[in-house]
Amino acid sequence: MTAPAPRILLLQARGDALTQAEELAEFVEFSGLDPSQFTVLNGFECPDFAPSCIQGFDALFIGGSSDATVLKPQVYRFVPPAMALILACIEQDIPVLASCFGFQLAVQALGGEVIVDRDRMEMGTYAMYLTPEGEQDPLFQGCPNPFLAISGHQERALRLPQGAILLAYSERCPYHAFRLAGKPFYGFQFHPEVNDRDLIARITRYCDRYHLDGHALARLKDSAQPTPHANRLIQRFVEVVLGYSRVGSQKILREMA
Repeated sequence: MTAPAPRILLLQARGDALTQAEELAEFVEFSGLDPSQFTVLNGFECPDFAPSCIQGFDALFIGGSSDATVLKPQVYRFVPPAMALILACIEQDIPVLASCFGFQLAVQALGGEVIVDRDRMEMGTYAMYLTPEGEQDPLFQGCPNPFLAISGHQERALRLPQGAILLAYSERCPYHAFRLAGKPFYGFQFHPEVNDRDLIARITRYCDRYHLDGHALARLKDSAQPTPHANRLIQRFVEVVLGYSRVGSQKILREMA
């Protein structure tokens, strides 16, 4: 039998409407789901929310942010509620897919550590290397090692939380993907929801914010490459963790201890 169509709560930290809509469209495209299955909760528009907001949803997706940091919860009021929401999902075994800013939220919420590290800043297309655990993980089934992914961050995890199983890393960033033992949780510092087309559009829009001159912007555009294996991870999450496929699938989530 086919699992019921899942309802997804997408937690966003986007300060402009264009990027907010763009990010939603990306998650829709690469999940293989219908837009009607997503409900958006934007922290900039609704900074105060309770963990109970996840009730009635089958999974929590969390996107990136070019406007906020997990290291300033006193400025970005939605950071503590977002961490509480993540912890509630983990406690209740509600599946979570956390990308970039969401990855950092989860690291902090679970007792790891995030730091600013501009010397290891990533902006563009990078090779991601799978750990032995990553090579065996069902989400990365059929994925080459290394594979390409879009990454854009000035902050990174210095230390992963207890119970985190490292799945992937890059030459510049030692922690790029992890899952939690025994829990339906995956975090990605890179952007599985962003492809080369989206990267070019976003860095063009944000070039001033990232202090990119014309030469740097041109180099990033020229170096952008397709990232099909990274983009496939969201649909794999839907199939493997949520047990849902438009063509019909059974839930195959197994004990991931």
